[in-house]
Amino acid sequence: MPELRPPARADKGPSQGSHKRFIIGGGISLQDSGGGTSMERLWGLLQGATIYKHVEGTQQGCPEEEEEEEEEVAKPPGHFCPMELRGPEPLGSPAGRQNLGLWTAAGRRAAPYLVLTALLIFTGAFLLGYVAFRGSCQACGNDVMVVSEDVNYGPGPNSHQGTLYWSDLQALFLRHLGEGSLENAIRQTSLRDRVAGSAGMAALARDIHAALSRQKLDHVWTDTHYVGLQYPDRAHPNTLHWVDAAGRLGEQLPLEDPDVYCPYSATGNATGELVYAHYGRPEDLQHLRTRGVEPAGRLLLVRLGVISFAQKVASAQDFGAGGVLIYPDPADFPQGPHKPGLSGNRAVYGHVHLGTGDPYTPGFPSFNQTQFPPVQSSGLPSIPAQPISADVASLLLRKLAGAEAPQEWQGQLSGSPYRLGPGPGLHLGVNNRRASTPISNIFGCIEGRSEPDHYVVIGAQRDAWGPGAAKSAVGTAILLELVRTFSSMVSNGFQPRRSLLFISWDGGDFGSVGSTEWLEGYLSLLHLKAVVYVSLDNAVLGDDKFHAKTSPLLISLIENILKQVESPNHSGQTLYEQVAFSNHSWDAEVIQPLPMDSSAYSFTAFAGVPAIEFSFVEDGQVYPFLHTKDDTYENLHKVLRGRLPAVAQAVAQFAGQLLIRLSHDHLLPLDFGRYGDVVLRHIGSLNEFSGDLKARGLTLQWVYSARGDYIRAAEKLRKEIYSSEESDERLTRMYNVRIMRVEYYFLSQYVSPADSPFRHIFLGRGDHTLGALLNHVRLLRSSSSETPGAATSGVAPGLGFQESRFRRQLALLTWTLQGAANALSGDVWNIDNNF
Repeated sequence: MPELRPPARADKGPSQGSHKRFIIGGGISLQDSGGGTSMERLWGLLQGATIYKHVEGTQQGCPEEEEEEEEEVAKPPGHFCPMELRGPEPLGSPAGRQNLGLWTAAGRRAAPYLVLTALLIFTGAFLLGYVAFRGSCQACGNDVMVVSEDVNYGPGPNSHQGTLYWSDLQALFLRHLGEGSLENAIRQTSLRDRVAGSAGMAALARDIHAALSRQKLDHVWTDTHYVGLQYPDRAHPNTLHWVDAAGRLGEQLPLEDPDVYCPYSATGNATGELVYAHYGRPEDLQHLRTRGVEPAGRLLLVRLGVISFAQKVASAQDFGAGGVLIYPDPADFPQGPHKPGLSGNRAVYGHVHLGTGDPYTPGFPSFNQTQFPPVQSSGLPSIPAQPISADVASLLLRKLAGAEAPQEWQGQLSGSPYRLGPGPGLHLGVNNRRASTPISNIFGCIEGRSEPDHYVVIGAQRDAWGPGAAKSAVGTAILLELVRTFSSMVSNGFQPRRSLLFISWDGGDFGSVGSTEWLEGYLSLLHLKAVVYVSLDNAVLGDDKFHAKTSPLLISLIENILKQVESPNHSGQTLYEQVAFSNHSWDAEVIQPLPMDSSAYSFTAFAGVPAIEFSFVEDGQVYPFLHTKDDTYENLHKVLRGRLPAVAQAVAQFAGQLLIRLSHDHLLPLDFGRYGDVVLRHIGSLNEFSGDLKARGLTLQWVYSARGDYIRAAEKLRKEIYSSEESDERLTRMYNVRIMRVEYYFLSQYVSPADSPFRHIFLGRGDHTLGALLNHVRLLRSSSSETPGAATSGVAPGLGFQESRFRRQLALLTWTLQGAANALSGDVWNIDNNF
C-alpha cells in the first residue's frame, strides 16, 4: 500500500463544502469534496476498495480507475493527477466487485517482481554479511588463531592515513627498526661496570631513564626495592684446603679469582671426604648410593650444566652432603677450531637460591624490608657451595680413589681419571656477606587505545657480574632499540590496542630479584592485567639454532612469527624453514618448558602470566663464557664469526612482531586449547600405574574427568568466538579477559603463596604439582630411596607410598584443573559438567 501522509487538522482546514486534499505517496492527491471528516474518509480507504473520479479543474488526460485494464497498462503514470475521494463501495455492489478484480489482477502481475526483489535483497545481504564476517575472528579455527595478511588493524590517529593492515605494520616496524645501531649499543653497555648495587649500575640506571624519557612514551618511572644481596668478603675471601688424616688443615688450593662465588651459599665451614657426583642430579646421587658410595657427610664435586647451580646444591643437601664444589668440564664446553673456549683457570659464577627474588622477604615485596618479619626462603641452602676452575677440579680428581665412574660420567680433563671416590679430606670455608642493597627497575609505557588496562610486558636484565655481553648487554640494547622503534611507529600512526610496558630489570644475576619483587609488589593487579611477558635475556648465545622456553599458550603464535622473520645465516630462508629443515616436528626442535633459572619463570609459575624467553644458540656447543669475566663483546663477536649484528637484528624482529600481534590483534592470539594436550601427555605417564592404584582401590578417573571438562570448555569457547562479531567491542573484551587468564587458572588456589610461591601445577614446585604426584606414584614399584627426584619433590627419605598423601595430591591437582575448566567456561550458568 502507498505511504499516506497525514492530512491537515480538521479544525484548521477549509469550510464544509470545499475540497480537502490528501496526498498518497507516489504523487496521488485525494480530495474530500465535503461530508464527514477526513479521518473517516481515510478509514474507508483502508477498509475496502476505493473509487476515484476526476476533480474539476485538473489536468486532462489522467486515467480513471474505472477504465478498462488494457487502457491502464497502456498509459504510463507520467502526470500528477488529483482525484476525488468518493468513499468505499460495498463489496457486494457491482462497482465493488469490479474494483476488487482490478486489485487482484494487479497483485498477480506484481507477484513475480516482488519475489525477485526479495531474492535479490536476501542475496545481497548475505554476501555483505559474509564479507564483513570473514575477517571478524582473528583467533578461530583448530587452534583458535587465523593469521592473515589482510587483517584490519584499524586507522591511525590521523584520518588521512587510513586503515593499517598487518603487512602495513610489518613494513612500518621494519623500516624504523633498521635505523638504529644495535652493535654499538651492545659494545658500549658491556664496557660499563653494572653489578647490582654498585655506583656504575646507578649511573647506567640514570642513563636508561633519560633515554626512555627522550622517546614518545606516555609514562616513564622507576621502582626502587631494598633487597638482601650477598657479596664476597674481600677482607676474608673464601678458601679451600686439604685436610690430613688427623683433621688438620693442609695445603691451600688456589681459588684463582676471589670475586667468583655462589651468592646465597650458606656461610661457614664444611669438612669431609671428596666424592665425584657427575652433574649432581638426584639420579646421580642415587647412583652413588647404589655403588656403595654414600654422599652424606661428604663434599661433592659436580660438573656445571644440565641443571642449575641451585638445583645441584638442593639435591646435595637432600642427600645429606656437607658442601658442593662446581666446576666447568671441557666435555660440556667443546671448543671448535675457529671458536674461542673457556680458559682452564676460569670459574663460573652462579647463585644457589632455589627460587627467585629476595630470599629474605619471600612472598613479600622488598619496598621496605623492615616492615616484614625476619623470615627466609625455604630455597636458601644450609650447606656451603663454591665455584672452582677446571684446573683445580683436575687436581682434586687425581686424588680420588674408589671405583671408576660410568662411561657417561667421564669428562675431558686431561690426565685426570674419573673415579667416584671417596678421596682425601677437604675443608671449604665460605665467608660471603649479606648487604641490604637498593635496586631500581626502570619502566616506559605506551598506552593502549582500546584496552589500556591490559599490559604486554617486555623486559631485559640490566645488571651483570663481569662484562655480561651475552648475559645482559644484548638484551638491554635490543630493549632500547625496540622502545625507539615503537616510539617512531606511534609518531607515524601506530596505536596499539593494549598497553606496551618496556622494563629494564635490576638484580637479575642474583635470581631475577628485580622482576620478582615487582611481581610480588603488584601481584593482585598483574594477574588481572598482564597479558604476556617477553624476556630478552640470553637472546644471543650463537646463531645456528633457535630455542624458545615458553608457555603452551604461545606456541602457535611463535610458529607464525618464525615464518615472518628471515634467518640471519641462511639467505632466502625464514627462521621457521631453518628450524624445520632438520626436524619436521618443529616444536620438538624449538619449544622447551620454562626452567627455574629462566628470568621469565616467575611470571608464569608465580604470577600466572604466560611468558617466553628465546635464544639463538650454537649447534652442539654451549656458549662457554656466560657468567664469567670472559663474557665480553669481543668473545661474543668471535663465537658468532662476525654475525652478531645480523643475529641481534633477527632477535629484535622476532620480539617486535610478537609485540605487535599481542598488543594489536583484536582477539588475543593465545592458543588456550593447547593445555588439553599438555594434560593428556602427563596423564599418559600416570596410566602405567593405573593397575597398581586399582589394586589399592584407588583411581585416576577424577583427573580424566577434569581434563575432559577443560577440553569441552575450550571447544565451547572456540565456537563462541567463531560465531561472534569482531566489531562487538564488549564481547571481544570479554573473550580476551577469559583467554588472558588461562595461565592464571593453573595456579593452585588450594596452597598458600607464602609456603608454595610457585603454585603452577605444571611448572611449579611442591606437593600440589603434577610432577610431585608422578614421583609419588612411582613409589608403588620402588622404595623412596630408589626413586630419582624423590628427595626434591617432597618425598621424605625412607618413606614409601602413602595413600593419604596420594589422595591429597590428587585432590589438589584435580580441583585446580577442574577450576581451570570452569573458569574457561565463563559465567556460572554456562558451566556444564558431570564431575
